[in-house]
Amino acid sequence: MYENDELVEKVILFAVDSDNGDDVEASLDELEELVKTAGAIPVGRLIQNRERIESGTYLGTGKLDELRDMVYELEATGVVCDDELSPVQMKNIEIALDTKVMDRTMVILDIFAGRATTKEGKIQVELAQLKYRSQRLIGAGLSMSRLGGGIGTRGPGETKLEVDRRVIRSRIAQLTKELSDVKQHREVMRKQRMEGNVPVAAIVGYTNAGKSTLLNTLTDAGVLEEDKLFATLDPTSRSYKLYNGQEVILTDTVGFIRKLPHHLINAFRSTLEEAKYADIIIHVVDISNPYADNHILTVYETLKGLGIVDKPVITLFNKIDKLLELPVIKDFKADKVINVSVKKGTGLDILGEALAEIINNSKNYIEKVIPYNEAGIINKIRANGNLLCEEYREDGIYVKAYVDKSFNI
Repeated sequence: MYENDELVEKVILFAVDSDNGDDVEASLDELEELVKTAGAIPVGRLIQNRERIESGTYLGTGKLDELRDMVYELEATGVVCDDELSPVQMKNIEIALDTKVMDRTMVILDIFAGRATTKEGKIQVELAQLKYRSQRLIGAGLSMSRLGGGIGTRGPGETKLEVDRRVIRSRIAQLTKELSDVKQHREVMRKQRMEGNVPVAAIVGYTNAGKSTLLNTLTDAGVLEEDKLFATLDPTSRSYKLYNGQEVILTDTVGFIRKLPHHLINAFRSTLEEAKYADIIIHVVDISNPYADNHILTVYETLKGLGIVDKPVITLFNKIDKLLELPVIKDFKADKVINVSVKKGTGLDILGEALAEIINNSKNYIEKVIPYNEAGIINKIRANGNLLCEEYREDGIYVKAYVDKSFNI
């Protein structure tokens, strides 16, 4: 009997530094983690400093020759570009190197394909993959023949050359219709939550910052926790009761990342927009990450791109237990910044207080005596706000409460 071990790909990472302020080394560090998450082994990296990316081959001729030598010397099975390559660039690089060529987008899509579990998640990922592939059908013969069984082959249909543009268009149309139906269902659920007058807090943040851990710690949601990029894709909502009895719905969202492929942003828009319709944003930051300040910037840029602005933001600087000193990084866009260790439960009581404060600030405070013949108002207060005190007196029911500003007594 013969045992066929799955081939582990060894890849070389490469990028162009055009001196536009981007931290290329940091971006390649992140790409390295992405590649590892996708199941490959990074064995080297190459950076070219040049004013602009070469339109036909991404790298200049000299660096392309150097990359080819590295592939031979390191016995690499492929190369991965830190940017999204055009179909022409990918084809030309493959011809020059005579090896498999991938880009950051392909790696991220591959990870998403392996992590999607719900029907909505699978539809979103397949739609993004097909849109990406449809732009690369012309001249893709060489690349398709090199795909093998590694990165870029997971997900919908191992369809290679036999899939033509017409078939992909048809499948995209079908998936778009299915995703539209799912989106309508999500909007119905969202409307029901809004009608229930229960505040919603969306948990956002860079991938692997600790969002799922926070949801699990506060609500026992049972969401998968792994020290990997994009451990969870599918959003989860759970009810959480604050110390004052106020109920809040916490919603986890897919993690953000620099250079997040636009195909994914469009496909996951209905999921990401959970934050758009939330009352409060809980921004989780892995403060132990040396690039935490860049991660904060990426999250705010992504939120802005989704039209999510002017919402109260609570930023949690998570994983402080990994630091010898408290962080010096600031988040001037946040209404409240709290140092926490979600794993150890440190600072979560302050989070509860901050949520209660923001919710109460959005409501009217009332303190009055309600006649016994109008006692039904008490149930309306419970449904529309937060009843702090309920005291039965001779002249009626004395209450202290926070109620929606639209609620009149």
